[in-house]
Amino acid sequence: MTADRHGYRMSHTGADALVHYEQALDDLLFFRPDVADSTRAALDAAPRSVMAQVLAAYLGVLGTEEKDAVAARDAFLRFRSGLDEEVLTARERMHLAAADAWLGGEMHRAGRLLGDLTVAHPRDVLALFAGHQHDFLTGDAQRLRDRIGGALGAWQPDDPHRGPLLGMYAFGLEESGHYERAEETGLEALAHHPRDVWAIHGVVHTYEMRGRFTDGMRFLDARTDDWSDGTLLTVHNWWHYALYAMELGDANRVLEIYDAALHHEESAGVAMQLLDAAALLWRLYLAGADQGVRWVRLADAWERRDDGAHYAFNDAHAVMAYVGAGRIGLAERLVADRERWLAGAAPAVTNRAMTADIGLPVCRALIAYGRQEYGRATDLLLPVRHRLHEFGGSHAQRDAVQRTLVEAALRAKRTDLARMLLSERIQLRPVCPYNWSAQARLEEQLGAPARAAAAREKAAAQAAW
Repeated sequence: MTADRHGYRMSHTGADALVHYEQALDDLLFFRPDVADSTRAALDAAPRSVMAQVLAAYLGVLGTEEKDAVAARDAFLRFRSGLDEEVLTARERMHLAAADAWLGGEMHRAGRLLGDLTVAHPRDVLALFAGHQHDFLTGDAQRLRDRIGGALGAWQPDDPHRGPLLGMYAFGLEESGHYERAEETGLEALAHHPRDVWAIHGVVHTYEMRGRFTDGMRFLDARTDDWSDGTLLTVHNWWHYALYAMELGDANRVLEIYDAALHHEESAGVAMQLLDAAALLWRLYLAGADQGVRWVRLADAWERRDDGAHYAFNDAHAVMAYVGAGRIGLAERLVADRERWLAGAAPAVTNRAMTADIGLPVCRALIAYGRQEYGRATDLLLPVRHRLHEFGGSHAQRDAVQRTLVEAALRAKRTDLARMLLSERIQLRPVCPYNWSAQARLEEQLGAPARAAAAREKAAAQAAW
């Protein structure tokens, strides 16, 4: 029996397989596309390696791809069918249980098991990475922060894996509202590894949430070679760049980024990239910009996927694409399919509650908005606006839905509600051109031209800053 670099024993794993496994972990931590090949190399060298099998199982679920999850579950069940688990370490058995739960759709149970793993083995980098991604996909900001924070004390400053852990911690801090501490921690991670794209991503979020859009663009520009190509996070970080450009009023730059990086003929068509594309176009849609051809191509890409009920957050972005392309029938068909699925879904499957409680109300609201039924869209979104994190994503990602509520309230002429919503946004993020431009439209509805002009000036000044 061999041991990994942290001293954890690896059952049924020879020296050659261990080298490939360690490389796969490194690829995973730094979001390199090579992670699939290095994991396959570890399995080829040691098909019965428990930790290589577990890593392959986690890869099957982390991308929120239904077909990948099904294939990974089939392979995992075949592996476990002939496995004598009594001879394994307690840590390996815990990983097997966590992977099995996640592959079975019980995301919350998997998260708890991964948490138990981290308590017992705080230097288990795979448990920490999988747990961190779990917390992101389930929208649990406090656990996203504390899962990593609770383990960092067990790590030596010179450990080569401590850097990417700091990058994870930066994102958890940011999602929990600790923006300055998050920026500081993310920059510390980048001092260890300048190409740590998750750390770059964490710092980028801090600028987004504080309205420091110009600073965010400068930060990304200064590190272009480290993040802009050849990583599993490339498209997402370009999405963040496009958000900055949108807030600064540079519509041409937004569309250049969309066409070059977010969605084009050679795009992979994976869910996480398509949802970034949909979220960006939806913001343009809310602003009244016509992106008809782009919407059609994006809706085609979602339709080709033919996804079943797997992750409600993805469903909402598919509906954005269908509504944006004017294919309301496809959006309604997706909603009807999810309604039928709910009737037979097991209560323990995490996506059941995600879909019933958040996903379907959001999808129905997006459809209503597309039908110009703004009052109905408002009524559907208002009860869930403080619970949107329950179906995953980040604050920045979910803001597309929050803005839909603002726009629906304005168009429904529910001025009291719109005033409250905009006051919330402005108090939380006073430096944000969108917030002030929306406030200007509200003041116009209220017949206050002087206040509307002042809000427009505020928005323009922030965009030029």
